Amino acid sequence: MDHPAGSQKEFSQRERAGMTVWEAANPDFERVVKDVVLSMPAARHLGFGIGRLAAGEAEIIQPYRKELTQNDGFFQAGVLGSLADFAGGSAAGTLLPADWTNMTIDFTIKILAPGGGDEIVARGRVVKPGQLITVAAADLFSVGGDEEVLCAVALITLRNVRLAKA
Repeated sequence: MDHPAGSQKEFSQRERAGMTVWEAANPDFERVVKDVVLSMPAARHLGFGIGRLAAGEAEIIQPYRKELTQNDGFFQAGVLGSLADFAGGSAAGTLLPADWTNMTIDFTIKILAPGGGDEIVARGRVVKPGQLITVAAADLFSVGGDEEVLCAVALITLRNVRLAKA
């Protein structure tokens, strides 16, 4: 069976200042992740943008839009869940070879504070990449002015899938 990690080197990591630094299997991962994510109808509907991308990391930025809120003006929980899912999936996607993608098979989100402000910034990171299953996490921040407040955390499990040949 083919796997995205043909060798351990493809998902190798280096330790730098106590943090895991992943090495991408696809040197063009930034363009691929942006193109794949922003081509999804759900991503276009939410209207978010892609922030920083690095091997094993992804940032999704959701500007405030009234139609994404609940009655009190805070972002609705489902929107926060979608952002967490996209951030974690995008982070995991940065480590895949060019002919692979991923799909969420499970996620959980814990809302810690109301999601308000000018935007929500979701910062996804890979926790454990694997040949078939990758685990990622996401921290979501309410941003208003110069202040960021952690409003939610999530854990996302993804299934890596080889794309069909055309």
